[in-house]
Amino acid sequence: MTETSTIKAEGLHLTFETNDGPVHALKDVNLEVKQGDFVSFIGPSGCGKTTFLRCIAGLETPTSGDISVNGMSPDEARRARAYGYVFQAAGLYPWRTIGGNIRLPLEIMGFSKSEMGDRIKRVLELVDLEGFDKKFPWQLSGGMQQRASIARALAFDADILLMDEPFGALDEIVRDHLNEQLLHLWARTQKTICFVTHSIPEAVYLSTKIVVMSPRPGRISDVIESTLPKERPLDIRDSAEFIAIAQRVRDGLRTGHADV
Repeated sequence: MTETSTIKAEGLHLTFETNDGPVHALKDVNLEVKQGDFVSFIGPSGCGKTTFLRCIAGLETPTSGDISVNGMSPDEARRARAYGYVFQAAGLYPWRTIGGNIRLPLEIMGFSKSEMGDRIKRVLELVDLEGFDKKFPWQLSGGMQQRASIARALAFDADILLMDEPFGALDEIVRDHLNEQLLHLWARTQKTICFVTHSIPEAVYLSTKIVVMSPRPGRISDVIESTLPKERPLDIRDSAEFIAIAQRVRDGLRTGHADV
């Protein structure tokens, strides 16, 4: 992997003005994400994980500080289609087939019919959904729907994949399977992935870097560089190295609470 900075935040603050007074969502966030990193954000509910992801995507505007994506402002990066976004719910249109859902952003971007067909075929293969392009969302399981959502985010081949707790609503067996598939996908595509989760095992299993955030106002209390090998069977979670990283994440979460 190269050492090119893909995402860089410096002194990032974000305050929401509400009828009940200001809400300090992010405070002095400093972070650098390198090209090809898999970065997980973990912290208690309301700590600003999703808010920071939305700042990267240009969906929220920081109150102060700087953030760049591929050397551009988040707004410029959005217009340049620098990222794909996978939400907590699959968000598939029920009246469109799986292929039609994946095709939608490509239609908006003006791709030719043949190019759309090639891209749909390729991303369905990437998420192991070959042959499901003519199925409707209600004909697929929750896990398959979320894989289709990932395929849609990959369809226009952005360098960055932003994922906001995409597996949180799934049962543990399905979640484990999708974690494995996501690692394989990351290895094949070399995308830069930013991934929000509440699960310590998920964060440790998936990531090259784990960003631990404190309760609101969201601050980074620890950044943990993973020492796990790139090839990670599920049973690596029983290893001493995995358990030690998970314990450091827990310690970071406790420290964040204590500092509030």
